[in-house]
Amino acid sequence: MENLFFEYQKRKSAIKKRLKEFAKIYHMTDSDIFAELAFCIFTPQSKALSCDAAVKNLKSKGLLFHADAQKISRNISGVRFHNNKAIYLVNARNILTNSKGIDIKSGIDKKDIFSTREWFVKNIKGIGHKEASHFLRNIGLGKDLAILDVHILRNLVEYKVIKELPKTISRKAYIDIENKMRMFSKEIHIPIDELDLLFWAKQTGYIFK
Repeated sequence: MENLFFEYQKRKSAIKKRLKEFAKIYHMTDSDIFAELAFCIFTPQSKALSCDAAVKNLKSKGLLFHADAQKISRNISGVRFHNNKAIYLVNARNILTNSKGIDIKSGIDKKDIFSTREWFVKNIKGIGHKEASHFLRNIGLGKDLAILDVHILRNLVEYKVIKELPKTISRKAYIDIENKMRMFSKEIHIPIDELDLLFWAKQTGYIFK
């Protein structure tokens, strides 16, 4: 456990700074928030840096909000299963667009972020509990959520929060592991959103999103 506290002290200021940067996104435009959703749609089984670059490429070419799935697919190199994810992105855009354009904020209940997460899981194809949690964290609303990707799960095994890496994670299992991680974060006095970034940095060597 000492190595974890050492890592936390070393990265604490950078982690807090990153979380503050996430919090600013919610106060930006719905288009900025949608770009974060696109990033989280792309991330399953793909590298975060590649997904971030893909979203930036779509934005720079004016494709993120207007192109069809085929054109998006051709412009997201580095994203695995790009054909399916391009379709998911267009479907999400259609669901979240009204006569005035992209509208996400009106559907987010900041007082009940767990229900909001369930709405995204239920209605946005390609988004599971991990991706929905990731999205909400990246717009500053994930204070009580866990992003249970393989980096986080490996650390939860290492610190005996869970016994082994799960092969698949159902909704019930996700919430159960998330609760265990939340209890662990309270025991060691590191907030769960900070612990998430700490585990990520511990595995990858850098703090990203």
